[in-house]
Amino acid sequence: MDVTLVTVSRPETTATVTRGAARLLTALGYAPLSEVTLPNGRRADLMALGPKGQIFIVEVKSGIDDFRVDVKWPEYRPYCDAFAFAVAPEFPREILPEEPGLIVADGFGGAILREAVLEPLAGARRKALTLAFARLAALRAGGVAATAL
Repeated sequence: MDVTLVTVSRPETTATVTRGAARLLTALGYAPLSEVTLPNGRRADLMALGPKGQIFIVEVKSGIDDFRVDVKWPEYRPYCDAFAFAVAPEFPREILPEEPGLIVADGFGGAILREAVLEPLAGARRKALTLAFARLAALRAGGVAATAL
């Protein structure tokens, strides 16, 4: 029997997990956008607006090294009501911190293994972020390659 090992690159893993997490968020009633640059200059892999106006940011981790070198993820919290990591099914989840939510996803969908803690944004920040999110979504729908809020 000939066995061929398939190696998946980091960008492929990131794209697959992002797609599955976005599909999960959509199924939960959220409207996700990928690659959103926040006001502090950090880039969220996924930012989603919920049916009640809640803002959810998801940071995709493609592997152990990707997580270990990432020290910026706490800087997303001031721009969302809830924050979670999304990883592939084979990711060693025990290395992730316990505070954020946890999504496991593949290219077809995902599952929430740990709910994200809800820390509501201040009203003025929520309004500013929601308006910026809506404008970014409209620009993208119009064919503009915009990324920044």
